[in-house]
Amino acid sequence: MKAVRIIEHGGIEKLIYDEIPEPSCLPDKIKIQVKAAALNHLDIWVRNGLPGLPIPLPLIMGCDASGTITEVGSQINKFQPGDDVVIQPGTFCGDCEHCNDGRENYCSKYGILGETENGTQAEYIVLDPINIHLKPEHLSFSEAASMPLVFMTAHQMLIKRAKLQPDETVLIYGGSSGVGSAAIQICSDLGAQIIATSGNESKGEFCRKLGAHHVVNHNHENWLDEVKEITGKSGVNVVFEHVGSATWKQSIRILSKGGRLVTCGATTGADVNINLAHLFMKQQSILGSTMSSISTFKEVMNIINDKKYIPMVNKIFPMKDIRDAHAYIENRQQSGKVVLLP
Repeated sequence: MKAVRIIEHGGIEKLIYDEIPEPSCLPDKIKIQVKAAALNHLDIWVRNGLPGLPIPLPLIMGCDASGTITEVGSQINKFQPGDDVVIQPGTFCGDCEHCNDGRENYCSKYGILGETENGTQAEYIVLDPINIHLKPEHLSFSEAASMPLVFMTAHQMLIKRAKLQPDETVLIYGGSSGVGSAAIQICSDLGAQIIATSGNESKGEFCRKLGAHHVVNHNHENWLDEVKEITGKSGVNVVFEHVGSATWKQSIRILSKGGRLVTCGATTGADVNINLAHLFMKQQSILGSTMSSISTFKEVMNIINDKKYIPMVNKIFPMKDIRDAHAYIENRQQSGKVVLLP
């Protein structure tokens, strides 16, 4: 079968699309023919290498996908060949205290497909049943593949960690990104006031159509003053942060008294400074968040099934053009999600 792999870390030239052996289905696993796989910023980080996180190489890339079950192990009775499914990208031990408490993403062995083990960007994949969920019937394979990781991540950040309330104001960085556009929809469904940032007018309009009440251009020097004016100088209750060092100082400055900053990533760097006096005087909270529990994933899939969260597929590439797809994301050209077809 064909698959997107890296053998070593580096630039887009390290991405290869080559022929490897097709995996066999084990008695306790399920084999899926991948129909579509989505790109995330995580793919960029994995390709470049993550400091402090050993990544097994060579590695099949990708954490999001949808497809059709072709074979079911003899020990499995929940799914059948022919079922159309989406992939839940988190992996965990299933036996520890956290897993038993339904907090799988706190498991010390928690991993992500395409990061800690072979991923989804291949013609076939063999998975544990816990990584499989029936595909919403109203979605195409490309649409379904685009949604799981960003929606489960954003839902965990906003609803479970920051505990955003309907009468609160949230600042969402990069509203046209995959995780940012998911966050806008989640906040809109909740009824919160949404301020999104974007890099240009077309991306700003994309954010407005998704439900953002206000959009500021983060390339403008005075964008923080615009947010202050919108909030009556009181600041925002929640900052949805996934940028890192480039926005950290502004994030802390615009956070209201008692506000919560929740972060899931650091695309511009992870080293930041914190003024502890500012933090405790304003009684603010800084919250880290990684992926989500299985219960949150299922909650998100139910909302997707109810058509309250919608897919935002921006561009589809043949999987063989994986280098072009990475360049498209790295050059910040997308509004929404980028999908690959085998």
